[in-house]
Order: sequence, then structure tokens, then C-alpha cells
Amino acid sequence: MLDEADDIHPLFSGAPKSTEFRKLRKRLVRNAREAIEAYGMVEKDARWLVCLSGGKDSYTLLAILYELKWRGLLPVDILACNLDQGQPGFPATVLPKFLEDMCVPHRIEYQDTYSVVVDKVPQGRTYCALCSRLRRGHLYRIAREEGCSAVVLGHHRDDILETFFMNLFHGGRLATMPPKLVNEEGDLFVYRPLAHVAEEDCERFAKAMSYPIIPCDLCGSQDGLQRQQVKQILDGWESRSPGRRQVMFRALMNARPSHLLDPKLFDFANLKRDQIKFDPNADDLPRLR
Repeated sequence: MLDEADDIHPLFSGAPKSTEFRKLRKRLVRNAREAIEAYGMVEKDARWLVCLSGGKDSYTLLAILYELKWRGLLPVDILACNLDQGQPGFPATVLPKFLEDMCVPHRIEYQDTYSVVVDKVPQGRTYCALCSRLRRGHLYRIAREEGCSAVVLGHHRDDILETFFMNLFHGGRLATMPPKLVNEEGDLFVYRPLAHVAEEDCERFAKAMSYPIIPCDLCGSQDGLQRQQVKQILDGWESRSPGRRQVMFRALMNARPSHLLDPKLFDFANLKRDQIKFDPNADDLPRLR
């Protein structure tokens, strides 16, 4: 988006003019566009419910989606949504004012899920799992009420990597947040257009744009989370080998079932010795390394 244009969207008013910021912005747009195209997120005449928490990631998501729309690369209708879950200290006026000032169509909904979570979760346990489930249920309902075909979330590359390692270390499975899925009821898509975007880029972008960040620790349940432990491990790897996160992320896009151990994904039992003759370069055939 050209900031000197007359039709600049308010989300980009006052954007820094530096070359460094322009490169950052261009990279964010490119990465989001790659994910949207690679995972087939665009349906003609679709309406997206874009979820806004007030964190750096959701602000970045909203801005980049609007830039893609401005460029004619995202032919969907966008409705921003914030679900106020009643956490103590949540600044309820920040997001409504921001969205009104930015001329962004939006819906703000209050649902006191915090009290439910506090009542149901044993003392000393984290609230996040139940809180997330309750939040997702309300967002699905809102999407249906607003005629949306997709719920759009701000999870980025680092969230996806952290989830993979949490499942690996604690869940005993190879799985992570998919960039695109269908909900259990089968009537809504869930999209993550920032799947290829680094968390560091979201942070730099939101800070440069001076968006009013709402912290993610309002409920006081964040200390000692498994995700934070995994994040520290990844930070350590990244500091010792810069670029390690991106290499690991590429691995998630380059899975080889024949080189894993899941017989449901690859038919080891019926593998024949002479099978290699048919196609020695086939990705689904194991080769010695």
C-alpha cells in the first residue's frame, strides 16, 4: 500500500517511511499471501470473521489483510471481532475505540467465560485450555450469526512451531496448528494467514505502528506454562544457530511418511523389495541415507 495515496486506509496512517519498515511490511504481505494461496483460503464472495485479541499478532493480521484487500489480492469481506471474556483488568474501551478510529467494521461481544474457567479449573492449573475452548465456541457462534464462512486467527510461524514441540514433548504425537481446517460441525473454516510469518516481524510491525497492545497475561495464569518452556528452548536454539526456526518450520512442510513410524500413514507391511524399480525418486518410498 502506498502511504501517499489518497485512499490510504487508516490502519496505515502514520506508517514509518524508513527503508527498513518498508522491507518489513513487504515481507509480511508476501508471507501472508503465500500462505493464503498455498492453503487455498480464498473463496469467492466469502466473509471472514477476523479475531482481534488486542495483541501484536492480531493487529498485524488485521493490517496485512486490509493491505491485501487494497491491492485486490484478497476478495473477501472482513468483519473484525473481539470477545471480551471478562478477565480482571481487561481495558474494554481500547479495541472498540481503535476499530472505530480505524473505520474497521467490527463486533464487540462480552461473555464472562473467565468466571466459568476459574470455577472449573483446579487451583494451580492453567486456565488456557478451557478458556480457549470456550472462546472458540463463542467465535463460531458469532461467525454463524454474522454470515461468515471462516474464523480467522492470528497464529504465526512461531506459534505453530511451539505447538509442534509441545505435542512432541508432552502429547506423544506429531501434530501442530494447521493453517486451514474445518470445525467439528463442518460449517466453518478456520484460517491462519500468518502461518509463514515470524513472531519477531509481528512484534516489530505492531511496535512501529504504535498499535495499543493489550497484554496476554491479564488472567494471571501464564506462569510456568509448557508453551513458555518450549519457547525458551527454541529461543536458545535460535541464539546459537540463527535461522534454526525457519529450518524447522520448513521441515513441517516437507514430511516423509515413509521415513516416520506410523503404519497408518505408510504401508510398511506390504512394502516390496523390488518396489524401488517403479519410481526411484518417489517421495513415498523409503531410501537409505
